[in-house]
Amino acid sequence: MGTITICIDDETERRFRQLARETLGEKKGYLGKATTEAIEYWIRERQQEAIAERALDLLKKERHLGKHLYKTRQDIHDR
Repeated sequence: MGTITICIDDETERRFRQLARETLGEKKGYLGKATTEAIEYWIRERQQEAIAERALDLLKKERHLGKHLYKTRQDIHDR
């Protein structure tokens, strides 16, 4: 298990602690669990953004469609 030391503004810390306490109860380790959930959520969001960006990049590339009536994706969408 790792240890991270961070500095955040007092208001954000107060709100985070309050919400973590309300959600998880004031049991031992509640703050660590809430922080872990928050970091995991942040990581998932950034990964999903990267996946979406790659998918959009693929859609923007023109593809050769073989021996069909249309040579490019643009020909299909311009109809």
